[in-house]
Amino acid sequence: MALKVELKPHERIIIGACVITNTDQRARLLIDGDNIPILREKDILTPETADTPAKLVYLAVQLMYISPDPQSNHGTYFNLVRDIVTAAPSAWPIIEDINNHILNGDLYHALKDAKRLVAYERKLLDHNEARRGKPRDAGQAA
Repeated sequence: MALKVELKPHERIIIGACVITNTDQRARLLIDGDNIPILREKDILTPETADTPAKLVYLAVQLMYISPDPQSNHGTYFNLVRDIVTAAPSAWPIIEDINNHILNGDLYHALKDAKRLVAYERKLLDHNEARRGKPRDAGQAA
C-alpha cells in the first residue's frame, strides 16, 4: 500500500538515504515501496538539537531507522539508555518497549516509543522545575 505525503513549501523529508527538499509550493507525494525509511522534517532530530539524554536516544534510534546497517548504532544506543535508567529508573517501561522493537527489527515503532521517552523526560524535567519553583527556560523547549 502506498503512503500519501503532503509537503509544505520548503519542507524536508528523508526517504531511504535521500533528503528531499520541497520547492516553494505544496506538493503531494505517493510513495510506494516496502520497508523504506521515511521521516518528515518535524520528526528529524539533528546532533545539534539532541540536547537532552532522551533526545540523544531518539537520535540513536533515528540513525538506526535510516541506516542500511542499524546495528552500527546499537552500542551508542545501549550506553545512552543505561545512563537514563540509572538516572530515572521510572523510564524503564518505555525503554523496554524501545528495546523490544529494536530487537525485533521494528525500528519505526522504536522511533515512536523514543518520541514517548522524550515526552516523558520533558514531563520529569517540568515536574522537577515546578518543585523548585523555577520556570523552564523558553529556549529549552522539546
